[in-house]
Amino acid sequence: MQTIDEYRDNWIDLNDKNILVTGGTGSFGKRFVRTVLDNFKPRRLIIFSRDELKQFEMTQLFTREENEMLRFFIGDVRDYERLEMALRNVDYVVHAAALKHVPIAEYNPFECIRTNVIGGENLVRAAIHNGVEKVMALSTDKAVNPVNLYGASKLAADKIFVAANNLSGRNGVDFSVVRYGNVVGSRGSVVPFFEKLINEGADHLPITDDRMTRFWITLDQGVGFVLSSMQTMNGGEIFVPKIPSMHVRELATAMAPNLPQKLVGIRPGERLHEILVADADARSTLELPDRYIVEPEFAYWSRESHANEGATPLAEDFSYTSDNNKQWLSAKEMVRWLNDPRIYSPNAG
Repeated sequence: MQTIDEYRDNWIDLNDKNILVTGGTGSFGKRFVRTVLDNFKPRRLIIFSRDELKQFEMTQLFTREENEMLRFFIGDVRDYERLEMALRNVDYVVHAAALKHVPIAEYNPFECIRTNVIGGENLVRAAIHNGVEKVMALSTDKAVNPVNLYGASKLAADKIFVAANNLSGRNGVDFSVVRYGNVVGSRGSVVPFFEKLINEGADHLPITDDRMTRFWITLDQGVGFVLSSMQTMNGGEIFVPKIPSMHVRELATAMAPNLPQKLVGIRPGERLHEILVADADARSTLELPDRYIVEPEFAYWSRESHANEGATPLAEDFSYTSDNNKQWLSAKEMVRWLNDPRIYSPNAG
């Protein structure tokens, strides 16, 4: 499994560039901004989000000199005109804005579609209109063979960003996607949920199914993978990192070894195992030592294949799921992650 330092050798150069990150006040956005400022001197780094309080609080995390490079832009990806204005003179975009909570998306389907799907379309149109160089969209394992609306909306968004290369043309904007699993330092993972129960003195931890597995990645690894994928992208690819799996019951044991576990059954919209590369995509997927690259099947535009860079094809029946993974995260390693404040903080935004 790659660390952020290993990915760093292949990062895109962001010096003297104008970069915009949608959803920039979220867990990924804050770590992305911190990483960029620690390693580059961008001309402007624009945080595009809709919550003024989170933006104000985020300004307190940076020095005066750092804040001089930052621009806090209130806006919503649902609003095309605001996006079009924010993207003027921008070189690179990282699209992290999304509605991600599975049950809430099921109860509020129109809102989920407006942000995740229509918002993606708005970003594509605004990026092409402004002549942005590269757009990298963040996706999720739930977008593969989706069983809930959140996953289905992200699948639709993935298709939009891949097909956007048809609209931008051979010399236009390059659009690609990064897809990975649960993030240890994110609000949306099961880790803060378990920690809340533990801190409240729960007498057990609820386990949906003792067979359940999930992919895991840290925020630093996610940011590093995005930066390295932006360097190598040709447009139209879906980049998938090779990351470890873990049984959810082992995660619960790692977090509370003396606390009993109670099986409560799979919730609506959940599945036993997550998928990062489906067998249906195997024929168009290439492998590198640290990642898989799902290349577009409908290549109406001219793009160089990563096969020319040494990536190798996979067997036609290949799939990459959290239960058939070759890498497994041990309880000891997870405990190390959870005790590292840079990897996991209960107050991550």
